[in-house]
Amino acid sequence: MELRPLKLEDKNSFDRAYVDFVRSNPDWEFAFDYDTAMDFAGFLARLDELKAGVSLNVGQVPSSYLVAVVGSEIVGRVSIRHELNDSLRVRGGHIGYGVVEGWRRKGIASAMLGLTLDVVRGMGLRDVLLTCADDNPGSFKVIEKWGGVLEGVFEYDGALVRNYWIHLGD
Repeated sequence: MELRPLKLEDKNSFDRAYVDFVRSNPDWEFAFDYDTAMDFAGFLARLDELKAGVSLNVGQVPSSYLVAVVGSEIVGRVSIRHELNDSLRVRGGHIGYGVVEGWRRKGIASAMLGLTLDVVRGMGLRDVLLTCADDNPGSFKVIEKWGGVLEGVFEYDGALVRNYWIHLGD
């Protein structure tokens, strides 16, 4: 599996992953502000702006969006927030990830998080916050596997959220 930025030639695979993910998780974003009818090159340009911290909307922080690819198929995605704001400290954290439904329970989330920790370590982050729903044992087991230490369980928008910190070293 490879973890990398999206490329223009990924459009068809990305659209399949997007549709599959949204179908199975209608309340959770696979790609923020994207739909399959939009200009893909424009979406890629927007991702570059977000990474550079340019033209951020209220509440946004500089962020990187990476996809997990097996062969030529996109099987998941990772969002890396380069810094935290007050909202992300409660829900969202530094790293968010999602796996396309047909690729779940195959170790993809764990592999993605391991590769992502290498990326954020390279960015200079030493402690990263990850959050997940309290009723999502698949996600919190992955976080714990990679050294996540539970900070606490909090209520957010009527649901319980687990906050974990992973220390990446000095």
